Amino acid sequence: MEALLLGVGLLLGAYVLVYYNLVKAPPCGGISNLRGRTAVVTGANSGIGKMTALELARRGARVVLACRSRERGEAAAFDIRQESGNNEVIFMALDLASLASVQAFAAAFLSSEPRLDILIHNAGISSCGRTREAFNLLLRVNHIGPFLLTHLLLPRLKTCAPSRVVVVSSAAHRRGRLDFKRLDRPVVGWQQELRAYADSKLANVLFARELATQLEGTGVTCYAAHPGPVNSELFLRHVPGWLRPLLRPLAWLILRAPRGGAQTPLYCALQEGIEPLSGRYFANCRVEEVPPAARDDRAAHRLWEASRRLAGLGPAEDAEPNEDPQPEDPGVPSSLRTPNPEEPTVSEPDPSPQSSPELSKVIRRIQVKAEPETQVS
Repeated sequence: MEALLLGVGLLLGAYVLVYYNLVKAPPCGGISNLRGRTAVVTGANSGIGKMTALELARRGARVVLACRSRERGEAAAFDIRQESGNNEVIFMALDLASLASVQAFAAAFLSSEPRLDILIHNAGISSCGRTREAFNLLLRVNHIGPFLLTHLLLPRLKTCAPSRVVVVSSAAHRRGRLDFKRLDRPVVGWQQELRAYADSKLANVLFARELATQLEGTGVTCYAAHPGPVNSELFLRHVPGWLRPLLRPLAWLILRAPRGGAQTPLYCALQEGIEPLSGRYFANCRVEEVPPAARDDRAAHRLWEASRRLAGLGPAEDAEPNEDPQPEDPGVPSSLRTPNPEEPTVSEPDPSPQSSPELSKVIRRIQVKAEPETQVS
């Protein structure tokens, strides 16, 4: 009996050490009063994104939940308004798998929201599921969509500087190896999905690095953030149904709650004094060194150029950073398609767009049919 109790005690002690050293996330500090500021959080209907949006709302920010599902996005916005006591939490439709949806979201946002102080790219997928497309769906949702959205919203971010862009990445970037000749090839099979996911997370880190270079001196800073091992929908979404009951208790014990996973993205969005660290990778609310592949400036610039082409923006030399050419969407996944992406749904009536050259330019370009998207060979 004594041996059994000793064994149980040792197990509990080991778990406590693991929990407080590896699982429990340090709390985020940073700016406490965000009144008068606007934040966009993608994929904010559940998990880390919802907890991130909730904390921003608690601090007084106006928060836009950019989600694919209207039903789930509206429900999340209602929950956050109730829990935070902040009524300035709204839903807007955004499907990152569709370049047309990204374009429409940006146009609707710019025409209805005068400010953008914080842009958090939280949405992502870890598997293609049953969807089969003619392009790399993981790269499209996890990197190309956020890349395009950032480009389209940059004028507003610059106007509201100092402002921040946070890209939620993952420790999986350490396994990533970008093959620029096969960057947008379709992903088939679980082994290719694992590789494509790691590659997309590496793309996130390199994107933040190159974006910091591009925006130097503008007052807009950007960061890649690793939320840590989190017990979220992303973890169990593509696990076979029969295996989920076995994994849920284990996940509850050894993975962070979504609230804990939100701490590092919040730190990057709110912590004062980290502007000189723009472009760096953060984990557990502190800077963490990355492997050589994730700090390769040549690869970061090459990815930037390839991303412009895949997003339908053309070579960097052909357009100024403040321009916002509208891409053509060659294909929208049937399982991820947003109905009528040209008319994003908002959870509150849109105010009448104020007349300005910037807004007129955006709306005018939305109406012009773009040329077909060019893919990297």
